[in-house]
Amino acid sequence: MPYAIIKTGGKQFRVEPGKRYKIPSLVGDEGATVEFNEVLLGSDGNDVRTGVPMLSGARVTGEIVRHGKGEKIVVFKHKRRKNYARKQGHRQGFTEVKINDITLG
Repeated sequence: MPYAIIKTGGKQFRVEPGKRYKIPSLVGDEGATVEFNEVLLGSDGNDVRTGVPMLSGARVTGEIVRHGKGEKIVVFKHKRRKNYARKQGHRQGFTEVKINDITLG
């Protein structure tokens, strides 16, 4: 089974064709094609190729399925006996991408 490790949004993801992944927000409309050129490692099922640091000529193509927001986290700061308490919520944005093709070059 082919797979690749790509870098996007400051994080690394192990992706396979036909699967969906939630990655940090990308610019683009739903249904648009997106291409990832920063491929760190790739495998076609038999042999594994690694880049130093990136594989030259390798790319992963996918399709934007939807944009959304993740689970809410609560940030609570407190200092005892100082009458200081701050509560703040946050929901990180994401883009769901369906991987179509992996080309190792």
